[in-house]
Amino acid sequence: MATASVRPAAVAGQFYVNDERILRAQIIEMLAAAKPQLRGTVPKAIIAPHAGYLYSGPIAASAYEAVAPLAGSVRRIVLLGPSHRMAVAGFALPAAQVFMTPLGAVPVSRTDWLSLQARSDVSVDDRPHAREHALEVQLPFLQTLFDNFEIVPLLVGQASPQAVVEVLAELWGGPETLIVVSSDLSHYLPYRQAQWTDRATIEQIIELRPTLTPEQACGAAPINGLLLCAQRRMLIPQVLDLRNSGDTAGGRDSVVGYASVAFSEPEPATHARH
Repeated sequence: MATASVRPAAVAGQFYVNDERILRAQIIEMLAAAKPQLRGTVPKAIIAPHAGYLYSGPIAASAYEAVAPLAGSVRRIVLLGPSHRMAVAGFALPAAQVFMTPLGAVPVSRTDWLSLQARSDVSVDDRPHAREHALEVQLPFLQTLFDNFEIVPLLVGQASPQAVVEVLAELWGGPETLIVVSSDLSHYLPYRQAQWTDRATIEQIIELRPTLTPEQACGAAPINGLLLCAQRRMLIPQVLDLRNSGDTAGGRDSVVGYASVAFSEPEPATHARH
């Protein structure tokens, strides 16, 4: 197990530009162009894609623009995503206490890092995090929107929806906490087939059916946990954006699907005075 205190940016210069000024300007531009049609309360949780910004950045921006009103309150962000390069049993926390991007340092919540280790299905291991892009590509968006926040970065491997629910219950918090699940949708299908497949997946997400497969979404495990959590907490899902790489910057023979989905807590009931 690696024990680095700082995790350097692994995909800067590949998935997004490795220049602080240009990166910040690009994100601000994507956020300004995003027009999420959000109804009801500001989201408690979002699903956002994690491909290179050229391909999925505009779709991710829809999710982040939807949570922009939380800028004054969010101080802790729970990041859940798949491990693409190394198998993980349960959940993997990094040993590193700081994640770096071209926009600066993001500290890991030490309190949550320690408390989660009480779970037998949580390991501390830098190896799956070292080259993983799923969580890293969310950070520049978060750094652009929020100040002085900590993260709880968890890679989710072989974990049941119930296990994810239990972890989310420990981390749910109040208005200071935002949940971010990182996932793309279908991979390498022809354009039309990808559209049909991803629409069916999104319908399943909106219906809160926690039975997604990795073929539908690489982040199926954390999404399924979030959907089960949404059932129990009566969260309201809304699709903010649904496209694929053929819509943004790639060809259409073989595409990757992307969606932004928001989950809002029900608005408090109001009682008229008579």
